Amino acid sequence: MKSLDEILQNNISGMYYGNRVLLPFHCTVLKIVIEKDIIQDFSLREKGAYVNETPEYTEIYFIDYPDIEANISRYENIKMVIVEKGKDIFDFSTHKKIAIKPEGNHVLSVKELDENIIFIE
Repeated sequence: MKSLDEILQNNISGMYYGNRVLLPFHCTVLKIVIEKDIIQDFSLREKGAYVNETPEYTEIYFIDYPDIEANISRYENIKMVIVEKGKDIFDFSTHKKIAIKPEGNHVLSVKELDENIIFIE
């Protein structure tokens, strides 16, 4: 399993299929900002997003967005606050702001956001 730092340094992509996003690392998702929605509850529900960790990757199902590529503007990102698995979730210095974006052909870019990016609370 690759680390988040390795993914970011080597520009390793994730994948997406429909409303499902596959991240090539393990993490705890704290917040997602997608379009006009702010999601902070990742339990299995009828709205929002569901996060699942498999042995090889982390997957996110966007319940309100049936087709990520069609629903996300080509100029927008899905912004996330995450903590890589194995890091201390209670240490705010381990919280990472990342942006994921569908690039076409099921390729999902993963980039770290600048510390100055403000997330709507």
